[in-house]
Amino acid sequence: QVRLVESGGGSVQAGGSLRLSCAASGYTVVSYFMAWVRQAPGKQRELVAFINLDNKTTYLSYVKGRFTISRDNAKNTLYLQMDSLKADDSAMYTCAAGPTPTMVYWGQGTQVTVSS
Repeated sequence: QVRLVESGGGSVQAGGSLRLSCAASGYTVVSYFMAWVRQAPGKQRELVAFINLDNKTTYLSYVKGRFTISRDNAKNTLYLQMDSLKADDSAMYTCAAGPTPTMVYWGQGTQVTVSS
């Protein structure tokens, strides 16, 4: 059974940093496509960052240069390093995974709040 558990969210001032973690079980992160998505109240869900099987990454243009997605195969964990945070980055962040680029497994999410 695949399970994804996020952690690392919290409240931070604008300009600060947070690192989100997504601990995976039931599969190995190296074998799945993985992503971070976010959704703020009243807004549509956004794909923030994506990593493929070759570790090629893509980012939402708004976060490019500030966020970094990575995975630690030994810890079977996906990360999202978020720097230079802005108020608009406030949202529920959720990690997702799938054996293809279509995400089929989802975590419960971790809240990020950035105050200006």
